[in-house]
Amino acid sequence: MLLEAFSAAILGFALAWAAAHRLPHRLPARLLVLPTGVAGALFGAFVTHTALSAGGLVAVLLGSATFSAASLSLLLRPAGRIRRSSATA
Repeated sequence: MLLEAFSAAILGFALAWAAAHRLPHRLPARLLVLPTGVAGALFGAFVTHTALSAGGLVAVLLGSATFSAASLSLLLRPAGRIRRSSATA
């Protein structure tokens, strides 16, 4: 269990760092992005480990990567300006 949690935290940090490095204009400050990736990965590892009950390290890491990517996607901002038409026009 400890190896799964440590591996998930490293995976979440790596995904968050890659996202912050690749999409700095669409994400908030790294101070928010990095912990969000780690927390998402740890939560994903917990949920996957609980659901599979010792289903294996690969399955737990796959679940943690999925949750980490999902939590990081919630931080994304739109790429361009949103064009809104006037309701009265």
